Amino acid sequence: MARRLTLLVGSPRIAPGLLTRAAWQALDAAQVVLARDPEEPFADALVQAGLEVEAVGDASAPSLARDLMDRAAVGEVVWVASADGDPGLTDAVASEVSRLGEPPEVEVLVGSWDVPGSRLLDVVAVMDRLRSPGGCPWDAEQTHESLVKYLIEEAHEAAEAIASGDRDHVREELGDVLLQVAFQARVAQEHAEAPFDIDDVAGGLVDKLVRRHPHVFADGDASTPGEVEVAWEQIKAQERAAKARHGGGEAGHEGLMHGIPSSLPALLAAEKVLSRWERSGRGPLPVGQGIGHDLLALVALARAQGVDADAELRAALAALGATQPQID
Repeated sequence: MARRLTLLVGSPRIAPGLLTRAAWQALDAAQVVLARDPEEPFADALVQAGLEVEAVGDASAPSLARDLMDRAAVGEVVWVASADGDPGLTDAVASEVSRLGEPPEVEVLVGSWDVPGSRLLDVVAVMDRLRSPGGCPWDAEQTHESLVKYLIEEAHEAAEAIASGDRDHVREELGDVLLQVAFQARVAQEHAEAPFDIDDVAGGLVDKLVRRHPHVFADGDASTPGEVEVAWEQIKAQERAAKARHGGGEAGHEGLMHGIPSSLPALLAAEKVLSRWERSGRGPLPVGQGIGHDLLALVALARAQGVDADAELRAALAALGATQPQID
């Protein structure tokens, strides 16, 4: 009979079906599978897959190491790593190996790795904990409407961080934007008539991205950024028409301002409208009277020169603020 202790480590975010072949072979061969708490995510996934996992509780690292080595002396044992990585356990096991004259074989086996995006599962889990009974009372009372101001604020702060060039600041502020998406989706789960969750949000996004990129996922032939923009607008127009046919929108609302939020800063709105005007092939921009038309003409001039008018104005404001004395 083999005498072996396998320390099985892996991601608590990975379903048991995604464990490595070597991990399943070790689990199938084991006389006993042990864990501190079978209800921890990794161990629980194995239980859900039909394996029996024995709990050992909160023993100290030296005590646990001795118990594991004693069991492995008479058979094959698999230890399922805890969520905290079992601090001190590997050192304690190494001490036991040194102490014993003929120790059992010891192997550290990685059963799974986090896949890209797996920490998003942690975001969902933490948000659910905060929103659920026993969580945060402030989070629990929020609504879609009460959170709107934070969504807008965090988007602006992210834009400012990107302009600063501070990579740590960008990462942090993008996290705050992500929080608002996760928060809104969690609130949506509780809606009485039309609930949806983060998977519905992500699923809709995936469908939209695939649908609007036929040059990547299908037989579309757009090969330049300009051609992609034209195709994008055509696909959006088809989507609006389809919604109208199914009672989800009005086909007549296809103007230049359609779908542009009224709260969008005016320069950004002008940028989008002018972009649509150019793609429509309607010719030169009509000449109007007044400061508003003058400003629109300046935005058009900036576009013609390949310049972002909003970014240029912000840069000018920042430069002015840096050179002028403080005003009380």
